[in-house]
Amino acid sequence: MRRLLCAHVLLCCVSVAHSFCPSQCTCVYHGRSDGTGTRSVLCNDPDMSDIPVNVPVDTVKLRVEKTGIRRIPREAFYYLTDLRYLWITYNSVSAVDSGSFYNLKFLHELRLDGNVISTFPWESLKEMPILRTLDLHNNRLTNVPVEAAHYLVNITYLDLSSNKLTTLPSDLMDIWPPFNGATVTSAVSQKVVLGLQDNPWFCDCRISKLIELSKMSNTPVVLMDLFLSCSGPEGLAGVLFQRAELDQCLKPSVMISANKITSSLGSNVLLRCDATGYPTPNLFWTKSDGSFVANSVVQESPGEGVRWSIISLHGISYKDAGDYICKAKNVAGNADATITVSVVGLVSTTSTPLKTVPVDNTSPPIALTSLPSSTTTPSTTMRALTTPPPILLKKTANQQVGSAKPARILQGGGGKKLAADEKSTKKEPWKSVKDLKVVEETTDSAVLLWVADGLPSDTPLTVVYSADEQEDTKRTMDTVASSGKVLLEGLTPGLRYSVCLVAKGSSAGKDPCTEFYTLEVLDDEGQNKLLMIVSGMACAVALPVIILLVYKILALYCNRNNTTLEDDELEKESYVKFETLTLKQRTTLPNEHWTRRETHDSERMLLCSRSSIDSQMTYKSDSSRSEFLC
Repeated sequence: MRRLLCAHVLLCCVSVAHSFCPSQCTCVYHGRSDGTGTRSVLCNDPDMSDIPVNVPVDTVKLRVEKTGIRRIPREAFYYLTDLRYLWITYNSVSAVDSGSFYNLKFLHELRLDGNVISTFPWESLKEMPILRTLDLHNNRLTNVPVEAAHYLVNITYLDLSSNKLTTLPSDLMDIWPPFNGATVTSAVSQKVVLGLQDNPWFCDCRISKLIELSKMSNTPVVLMDLFLSCSGPEGLAGVLFQRAELDQCLKPSVMISANKITSSLGSNVLLRCDATGYPTPNLFWTKSDGSFVANSVVQESPGEGVRWSIISLHGISYKDAGDYICKAKNVAGNADATITVSVVGLVSTTSTPLKTVPVDNTSPPIALTSLPSSTTTPSTTMRALTTPPPILLKKTANQQVGSAKPARILQGGGGKKLAADEKSTKKEPWKSVKDLKVVEETTDSAVLLWVADGLPSDTPLTVVYSADEQEDTKRTMDTVASSGKVLLEGLTPGLRYSVCLVAKGSSAGKDPCTEFYTLEVLDDEGQNKLLMIVSGMACAVALPVIILLVYKILALYCNRNNTTLEDDELEKESYVKFETLTLKQRTTLPNEHWTRRETHDSERMLLCSRSSIDSQMTYKSDSSRSEFLC
């Protein structure tokens, strides 16, 4: 009886909890004829400042609109396991925690439009595995990171319009056809809707795929607004995507010489990586842990859109084994490739007497090893071999063995004597390197040339160079005998440098060396003198030309003045100036001479300045009349 009573009380509590609604919200239950239903909750109180925590647990749709909420805290909806639709729209939300949507396993639709979000936690989308709609329009997003592409693969409706986006990562466009390699057919029913309008797009290679997509038809990706336009650069401002023409854009492609390299202990290994792309990609090497490779790196771009890089591993040991990742990157995207380096070989440090063990092909091999170089340093010394039986050397397909003679195992302290005997029988490689010289010296670089006569092409060489005044900055560079050429960079202008070519196993002091000087950089005084000389020469050439032009201009001006004077004299001679014309008798003064002539009626008419009517109107008196009445 007590158990039944407890069960009844529990059911009553659950029903009360289900029917309880937050004071600032409105709850609506949509029932069905079969007795089931869904519950939706609407919270739109302007005074609400926090996400409500007492929403019924059976809520399927939650809308929080037009409130004063500024942030969405961690695990804000943890208990709403049945939630399908979450709308937090037109509030003042500026901060979204990376764990805000934890435990929303069945959420289909997330809308956060109309807020002031500048940074969105894209990694939080992994908490919503079946999410299909993500609405972030009308916010303040400035960028979409590359890692966001991994969480947007299943999204079929993505609205990023009315934000502050200037570009999109190339990898984001690669998750949708036709850039993901999927076959595009008109029969595809699943469409992806993208809202990208009303953003200040900067039209360059970074969004070249988006521009290409806007020009396509019959694709599974549909743009809400086809009339996307560029806001920059200056030459494309205001131009529609459909009419924008960009320079050639190509995502990098990386090629490597081998995926896996196995080398013997103490040897030198070169790793090469080639990349193509436009613009020309940049190359850099990293280890599997993300750290950059500190070894010598040579990089060159032989032409537009092509670049290669080589790293040198000198005297490798077990610590050099691992993955080396070559990464290529340009504004159109990035790519990488991995080379795995393995190191084989052991060094014996036991004190047993020297013992030479002949190779017996019938006996089973105990370990795969290789003889270390006679110049092995303590840094390359490995753990001691403690097993007393003799060890058979076996050459694998990927293993490089320095000698084709039968392998031997050196045990005990007599190894030094045998190494000396072997060294004495070898041909000293430095004797085969000749004609060492330096050409093409500049202020910060020089080219070193040599001739390897009779020396194996793969013989390792080390270039050692330093400035006389900077002995503490001695630098080295690894190469091989067959190259015959190496570029020395990063030199100091105006210094004398000493450079030696050191071959492995050569005698001390017998390595070929040479000296050279780098060019000096002109100081400010020298540049001023050079400028003065150039200016003086320019003046000496330009001054006669200027004088000639001035002379021509003056000559033309003088001819024009002479012509004007002649015209004036001609006018004086051609026309008579009548100072006084009258019909009255004038008294001739003693020194005056007046010329009189008959005036015809036509001339009188021409001299008349007024009509007869005007003359009559201006008539004043009998003694004062106009001189001429017409």
